[in-house]
Amino acid sequence: MTRELACLVAAYLLGSISFAVVLVRVFRGVDVRREGSGNAGATNVLRTSGKRLATLTMLLDVGKGTLAVLLMQAVTYDPLWLGAAACAAVLGHVFPVWFGFRGGKGVATAVGGFSVLCPLAVLAVVTVFVAVVAATRFVSLGSIAAACVLPLTMRLLFHAPDPEVAAASAVAILLIVSHRANIRRILEGTERRLGRREP
Repeated sequence: MTRELACLVAAYLLGSISFAVVLVRVFRGVDVRREGSGNAGATNVLRTSGKRLATLTMLLDVGKGTLAVLLMQAVTYDPLWLGAAACAAVLGHVFPVWFGFRGGKGVATAVGGFSVLCPLAVLAVVTVFVAVVAATRFVSLGSIAAACVLPLTMRLLFHAPDPEVAAASAVAILLIVSHRANIRRILEGTERRLGRREP
């Protein structure tokens, strides 16, 4: 169990690397959390810093989620620990110890982690995300829809192990809670649509 706990801590620390903050600070010399929506994620990087940095941010955020679960797989294939590793990486992204616990929403990191656990479910979820964003131009709404669909898809379509479905459910709740301000703005009609770049 010692090795599993060490991997769990490593998953959280990996998740805590806020690539949005690092990349924007390196290439533009500013804190992305002080621009745009104030969120340390790829969408805010896109709006404030352009497509290249946003794409790199997204890929690295997906990668750290993937790496967190792969590290745990190097120690055990117990679905309880694997699901916990995915959760820890997302938790680190949302509450990064390296950056004052002010992180992003955790969507890309969740995609990376659960791509290892149930890749077909993630493919279905990404399809839902793309469809919702294409229809509404709200990245936040696509993310919320994807979060809701993930545990259901893992359970009903792909019969994933109970601990992994539980982990997906926990992550879905965390992602929805992290989007609470977006939900409020959608209801108020003030949420930013994709394609609108910050001044």
